[in-house]
Amino acid sequence: MRPILLQGHERSITQIKYNREGDLLFSVAKDPIANVWYSVNGERLGTYNGHTGAVWCVDVDWDTKNVLTGSADNSCRLWDCETGKQLALVETNSAVRTCGFDFSGNIIMFSTDKQMGYQCILNYFDLRDPQQIEDNQPYLSLPCNESKITSAVWGPLGEFVIAGHENGEINQYSAKSGEILKVAKEHTKQINDIQSSVDLTMVISASKDCTAKECCWLSLTHIWLPSLQSDLLTPLLSRPSWTMYVVMGGGQEAMEVTTTSTRIGKFEARLVFFHAAYEEEFGRVKGHFGPINCVAFHPDGKSYSSGGEDGYVRIHYFDPQYFDFELEA
Repeated sequence: MRPILLQGHERSITQIKYNREGDLLFSVAKDPIANVWYSVNGERLGTYNGHTGAVWCVDVDWDTKNVLTGSADNSCRLWDCETGKQLALVETNSAVRTCGFDFSGNIIMFSTDKQMGYQCILNYFDLRDPQQIEDNQPYLSLPCNESKITSAVWGPLGEFVIAGHENGEINQYSAKSGEILKVAKEHTKQINDIQSSVDLTMVISASKDCTAKECCWLSLTHIWLPSLQSDLLTPLLSRPSWTMYVVMGGGQEAMEVTTTSTRIGKFEARLVFFHAAYEEEFGRVKGHFGPINCVAFHPDGKSYSSGGEDGYVRIHYFDPQYFDFELEA
């Protein structure tokens, strides 16, 4: 099937996220608008207007009641999903790079960038206490002095946050005490993306060192590593709930195109499908012009979406033959 093309942003896509049911798709970009779409047909349901800078991250809570966004305008904002009304505003000293709800929807976390003399900080707010938002005082604030956080996701039951850092480390931060529970040095360069399996047993990371690694949630022990092609310079990835397939994207950063020889330049990116058990590539999909910045699987595993440097979001529905495919051992 031909992909559904979503055109609602003027600049490159930074993150896309499905809600739990998969009927809505949220997208943010390097422009100040956050969009929400119907995933079944690509119709735009509405926008969340208020940011004045690039929006780096977006998340939606378990029951699709509230939406959380973090922006380069030094703010993290909470929205009513249905009406688009801004419910809360938390101002920061630097850009908000990652954000997310825990599974109860009561606790939010977000991290700020290390810039303008300010260090990277991981903040936790309890939405049940409005005074924390009004006073801009999180119940827990963790400075990350050595390396800034580039991607983060909540762990099972909201007990901890797994964060990927600029130096390639993956850390577990307790949401109660703030201590670092586990540290894993699985990558040699910046981690671009961290995503979890739907059953919350695995977490998978992708890095600028052209590797992608799957780890156990609790121990962060490495399970498998696909052998990526050299043209996938900045892989992103996602894994559906019921298959052993992993899809990865990437490509050469736009700022590096003019400094790279045409012989080795790989500006045209592809989505690559790997089998998680056999660690073998079995398919590629073209489409975006320029690098692919984010990938997300529909919760039912029957479709996926990708956001690229070209400013488009593409919703891909699998053909029936995909579900009958079996990789020969």
